[in-house]
Amino acid sequence: MKLLSVNIGRPRTNPWKTSTLTGIDKRPVDGPVPVAAPESEGTGEVGLAGDRVHDVRSHGGADQAVYAYAREDLDYWQGELGRPLPDGVFGENLTTAGGDVNGALIGERWRVGPDVLLEVSCPRIPCGTFQGWLDEAGWIKRFTRAARPGAYLRVIEPGEIRAGDAVELAHRPGHGVTVAMSFRALTTEPGLLPRLVPIEALPHYVRDVARKRSDTGR
Repeated sequence: MKLLSVNIGRPRTNPWKTSTLTGIDKRPVDGPVPVAAPESEGTGEVGLAGDRVHDVRSHGGADQAVYAYAREDLDYWQGELGRPLPDGVFGENLTTAGGDVNGALIGERWRVGPDVLLEVSCPRIPCGTFQGWLDEAGWIKRFTRAARPGAYLRVIEPGEIRAGDAVELAHRPGHGVTVAMSFRALTTEPGLLPRLVPIEALPHYVRDVARKRSDTGR
């Protein structure tokens, strides 16, 4: 796998939420981009220098420091939607090629370039801003049914990354819970939720949801 592009958000008004900005408008940048773990939660800090989130209740922080989406999945959606989808249009920081991001295991670690080490933490859950940004009616349901969510990642070791960097597998756990499986568990297949409870690499709030919903059967 490799990086096709590294994408940074341009703040813009968010008409799909009241009185806030959004950083979903991400565009490829040239040259190296510093990457480091956010120093604090709830401030809008993310992993890439020059980027941030504005809906701090739902996004950002250490568990959502970097968002990766595969060019192969963007190409799938291009065919489905009948429109071009440039790198970064899904709000992803990293547009990858040559690897199955949704097939990555929770807790899997990627060496990106010579320095940066990232850890897969959880899937992206679609929101109203995403639907409004793409201007596709019923987008949340359609995206959910396809179960191609892309992956949020933590920053384990900081450094610099740039387009063209190799992405190498540095660690792969043995539990078998993928990004796609965890997404389906949290959305369309709640019977999978018990599989998430013991996965320590999942964010604590995801495990809490899985535990509570498993207990109630919902």
